[in-house]
Amino acid sequence: MSKFYPLTVSQVKHETRDAIAVTFEVPAELKDAFAYQPGQHLTLRAMIDGEDVRRSYSICSAVQDRQLRVAIKRCAGGLFSNWANERLQPGATLEVMPPMGHFNVPLDPASSRHYLAFAAGSGITPILSIIKTTLQAEPHSRFTLVYGNRASSTVIFRDELTDLKDQYMDRLRLVYVMSREQQDIELFNGRITEEKCGQFLKHWIDVRDIDVAFICGPEDMMHGVSRALQEAGLEKEKIRIELFAASIPKHEHKPRKIEAGARHHTEVTVIMDGVAASFSMDKDKESVLDAGLKAGIEMRYSCKGGVCSTCRCKVLEGEVEMDVNYALEDYEVRRGFVLSCQSFPVTDKLVIDFDIAE
Repeated sequence: MSKFYPLTVSQVKHETRDAIAVTFEVPAELKDAFAYQPGQHLTLRAMIDGEDVRRSYSICSAVQDRQLRVAIKRCAGGLFSNWANERLQPGATLEVMPPMGHFNVPLDPASSRHYLAFAAGSGITPILSIIKTTLQAEPHSRFTLVYGNRASSTVIFRDELTDLKDQYMDRLRLVYVMSREQQDIELFNGRITEEKCGQFLKHWIDVRDIDVAFICGPEDMMHGVSRALQEAGLEKEKIRIELFAASIPKHEHKPRKIEAGARHHTEVTVIMDGVAASFSMDKDKESVLDAGLKAGIEMRYSCKGGVCSTCRCKVLEGEVEMDVNYALEDYEVRRGFVLSCQSFPVTDKLVIDFDIAE
């Protein structure tokens, strides 16, 4: 899971002025390694101006497509996204880590469920994969999508969504919310906020009919929609969220006080790909991930912001404190999973395992 594989880019399609869809050619011997579930993401790695740059991007193809495709939207100051939009061409090779992530639910062909999704901007990427996969895998289920953008020209995958609507007319409801383009129905104007979501739930969506809700977009939108859904009566356990790293403000770690007489160092053992490696680190100066990288261990990571879950691991012995967590569900934390990029040791000994995927 921690290894990068060189994959050839087979297609680069411009979806909007600022977003491309990148399709990879997966050789037969890597088909199993790159089999994926809807809503998962890939970590991409490239050398840009001599710098090792890693970013995670959601898979946007359906599982049934047997095609590995991600969307990369240009963002202000985004080193990788700008490079990809300007320079990436078919025939290029990128280092790619196998799919990861848990932004999905198990599917059952016998199920008859109603799914709801709220997406904004490039947040449509994993949602598209989920919608396409679900409508094919569960022929009796339905999907409602509320998709926010500035204007029609910025809608990623607009043609593909239109085709899906035509194909599943009775099973897919699709509504666009535009913040800078006036539409005939006032409810569909503006940004997707907590108040806007509440209006949808009052006038257009019966939350009692919803089995699972997916949310993907900026942090404030995510929290607002989640609160509105819970206020309307949808259980928190039925709400799945997926942030993208560009929407998260940079977090600065604030060192805590270490009691007088206590050890300032921790002995850390990292288990990854079946191999154990150990190193010593200060308890509260840097994260476990940064200390491991400094010790020469090829740790698994991407965003370093607590968002993408690439550095997810399980604590087998010892204890850590996590600064922020946007990627793990409550049940994962209860089972001992942490994000190594946000974890700071509390105990004198720490053993973490990257191979446990439960």
